[in-house]
Amino acid sequence: MRTGHPSSDTRLVLSGVTKRYDDTIVLNEISLTVKPGEKVGVIGDNGSGKSTLLRLLAGRSRPDNGSVTVAAPGGVGYLAQASDLPATALVGDAVDLALADLRDLERRIRRAELGLDHATPAELTGYGDLVALFEARGGYQADTRVEIMLDALGLPGLDRDRPLGTLSGGQRSRLALAATLAAAPEVLLLDEPTNDLDDQAVAWLENHLRNHRGTLVAVTHDRLLLDRTTSTIVEVDHDLRTVHRYGNGYTGFLAAKAAARARWAREHQEWRTEVTRQEGLADSHAKRLAAIPRKAPAAFSGAGAFRARSRAHGAMSRIRGARERLRRLRLNPVPPPPLPLRFTPHVRAHATAADVAGPLVELTDVRVGERLHVESLRIEPGARLLVTGPNGAGKTTLLRVLAGELAPDTGTVRRVPRVGHLRQHDGTAYGGGTVLEAFAAGRPGDPAEHADALLALGLFRATRLASPVRSLSPGLLRRLELARIISEPTDLLLLDEPTNHLSPDLMDDLEDALTAYPGSLVIVTHDRRMRDAFTGSRLELDAGRAVPPQVTA
Repeated sequence: MRTGHPSSDTRLVLSGVTKRYDDTIVLNEISLTVKPGEKVGVIGDNGSGKSTLLRLLAGRSRPDNGSVTVAAPGGVGYLAQASDLPATALVGDAVDLALADLRDLERRIRRAELGLDHATPAELTGYGDLVALFEARGGYQADTRVEIMLDALGLPGLDRDRPLGTLSGGQRSRLALAATLAAAPEVLLLDEPTNDLDDQAVAWLENHLRNHRGTLVAVTHDRLLLDRTTSTIVEVDHDLRTVHRYGNGYTGFLAAKAAARARWAREHQEWRTEVTRQEGLADSHAKRLAAIPRKAPAAFSGAGAFRARSRAHGAMSRIRGARERLRRLRLNPVPPPPLPLRFTPHVRAHATAADVAGPLVELTDVRVGERLHVESLRIEPGARLLVTGPNGAGKTTLLRVLAGELAPDTGTVRRVPRVGHLRQHDGTAYGGGTVLEAFAAGRPGDPAEHADALLALGLFRATRLASPVRSLSPGLLRRLELARIISEPTDLLLLDEPTNHLSPDLMDDLEDALTAYPGSLVIVTHDRRMRDAFTGSRLELDAGRAVPPQVTA
């Protein structure tokens, strides 16, 4: 199958680009160059500006300052997260939109053919160039490629005359992806291409992108896709509104972040050591000064008095120097790096043998309408359970029952632990408070007393603590929910799609924290890397079917 080929004339360059939405600066004076044939993964929290960066490269958005240069002789294919086409548009319209460059080339070839009988040499050369470009892009096979790719992505035989409004959101996403890839452009700009794909379709996409010989810039939270298809990582920094570039793919990115953290820790320790040293110097010089007589005895000669004053003057000079260095050090502190994420199990003050020996949660013949039927489920202390299944199979319903948030229609639920429940969608009302107030809600003392604990988690910068919760992006809101969960001791963690809206590096931190968590864990996730690395029991739910009896984790 033909794919895009890199050209030495290809250029993707952003120079000093600033982009605002209303009064909010999303990207601030960023510069970035993507080399021909490079495969770039763009990562960052939701709302950090990743999609904006892609729209700038695609020419769908203009910078407020700076310049964007995009030159691709083999064409540019852009996949947005959502289509601009109305529900009344047809499947064929979506295909034509993705193949617009090829359709335009074909029309120009047909027009040129009408005048070939009396064409000038220059016109004949121009016609040959058009045909050569069309053939290089595989223009004659484009519609066939659409059908092949629709089949690979789970939409075989999709009728071109079918209205888009009759497709689900996932089907529309897969249609747009199939048509974008079928255009075989030299440059692919893809925004979350794995959304709404099952594992088989994602594996096919990975193989296709690895074989793409042109340039790729993909915004994605899928760490396996990053690891298997990209050579460069561009991180969009939400707080600094800039971008950071890392080589050697996702592995290189992780290594660079680890090295940066080690360097940060070393610089903090060096700062502390120097502060201690200067404090010691100032103190020792002050003691020496105190030992020097303020006034020479009357019997002393003038030379002796001069020597005493000279020594006093030198001590004062050294004290002033040490105190000045201390002042500069304290004006420019190097804070410690954030602590790694850690979960702390709740320790019962008066645990009995029965408490320790019995299950934390036990469900018997539990039914919730047609959504869930559990004949038997026991969650033992220290158990780890991964719940999988298609959408609508009852995974979230099961977690709500385990958390005590949803009473079953029938059956019994025995629950003894302190539960931490991270919901898939925000289920907590924080009102109009700030980030710090929301974090401290329900905890003793003034909210300011909890600032250090929140900052130590490394989920927020100090400048964010006073931000209204209602202004947070989905990614930052997820961080707030995660902060509240991990800062409270629990017996049982219930995590529903915990990596949603998180940047890939934070997903890695979360995985490490879960590995170190000694309490019981029940997790629902579509994240392939998390599922692959999971060690423990697995429970697969099927819509309309009961959980097998005597499931124990």
